[in-house]
Amino acid sequence: MTDQPRVAKVLVVLLISMTTGAVVLMAVNGKPPSAGPFCLSTYYRLDPVEEAILSEATQNASRWNCIEIYFSGTKAGNIEQLSSLAGHTSPEQIDCHFVVCNGLGGADGEILKTKKWQRQWSIVPGRNWYGTPQTIRICVVADGNPDVSGFASNSQVRRVEALVEKLSRRFRIDYNAVFYPGNWR
Repeated sequence: MTDQPRVAKVLVVLLISMTTGAVVLMAVNGKPPSAGPFCLSTYYRLDPVEEAILSEATQNASRWNCIEIYFSGTKAGNIEQLSSLAGHTSPEQIDCHFVVCNGLGGADGEILKTKKWQRQWSIVPGRNWYGTPQTIRICVVADGNPDVSGFASNSQVRRVEALVEKLSRRFRIDYNAVFYPGNWR
């Protein structure tokens, strides 16, 4: 047993490092790290995408066959704000199933599901778009103007991609039936 002193040293160092780590965690007391260019703390505080695709109504796997992502054409908004900007008297009238916020009206990357998604209702084609009643519409809050940084934020892009992936799997939607705006990155 010539390794006994070495094993004892390793165990002492391990005990000290674990104690130091516990003290640091208690000092932080559940506070997230400060936001920085590579900080994902706000991203991880968002609800999981799996929860966003749940609805009050029964979901039929053959109900939806297409996904369309489009920009709101605004710099800020959430379901209520976008609905009133479109001249609707109720948020239930908004012409999308999901709204992905940009930090102005909702948390950056937050996915809001509309009443139409909750009830599994179609968007009526012809009013302001020409899709089909089997299309899931996702509104990304951004004006889409490249001259004034109107593109989606990195968090919005990641969340939309995760949402599209979950919806495509859940409803067996082919990736060729997923349509992004022309200036999507």
